[in-house]
Amino acid sequence: MLGGCDGSQPLIRHDDKGEPGPFPAADRPVAHIVSSRWSNEEARDRLNEATIVMDRAKIRPGMTVADIGAGEGYYTIRLAQRVGKDGRVLAEDIMPAVRDALAERVARERLDNVSVRLGVPADPKLPDASFDRIFMVHMYHEIEQPYEFLWRMRPSLRPEGLVVVVDANRLVVDHGTPPALLRCEFAAVGYQLVGMENMPSAGGYFATFKAVGPRPAPGAIKPCRLRPSQQPTGAQADNGAAPKHQMVDEPNP
Repeated sequence: MLGGCDGSQPLIRHDDKGEPGPFPAADRPVAHIVSSRWSNEEARDRLNEATIVMDRAKIRPGMTVADIGAGEGYYTIRLAQRVGKDGRVLAEDIMPAVRDALAERVARERLDNVSVRLGVPADPKLPDASFDRIFMVHMYHEIEQPYEFLWRMRPSLRPEGLVVVVDANRLVVDHGTPPALLRCEFAAVGYQLVGMENMPSAGGYFATFKAVGPRPAPGAIKPCRLRPSQQPTGAQADNGAAPKHQMVDEPNP
């Protein structure tokens, strides 16, 4: 069962005066960033990955979308085409070299509706009430401080905005996020699962979340634990399935 913390978990403290916190530390390992490329773009397009994800996320012309952990820009480029000249895409990565390479690509392809910026590991630093969708594709498992990251990200959503997560149903150390853990960590910061479905063409599953109710105080966030019985095994991990028995009631934020 995924459950709340009993108070014995370490906390991430901030010493700067006026900074919110402490935030709880995640009770799980973190996957190392090994490459900005999850797979080559031609292979992903053969599976129609971006089109399917954008269709399921209901991306429309005129929307404003953030692509967090944008890497080489696979989604950034395709989102820019989908939202059109009246829409905006903010592409963000925490690796300066990757950010610079993406900025060069955006300039080369003359994507005037795209902005590229450098983020920081625990804070996407997104402007408040600005985004219809926030994309987090094959990157959530690399976030070392998920509760702080999600807490700081919440105000950037517009009232009907959604966070879109694509990840693999694998252990975090194997570059995935078990669906039950994903749902629990989001719920701990006041997000509600809108939908989750298998998506083999994107290497796992597709999930959307919305912010509900007030944002909890950092000290009230209860971190989640994933019991061994809820970890993906065998065929579940291989095909990216999100079995129903893994989805459990989340703790109250």
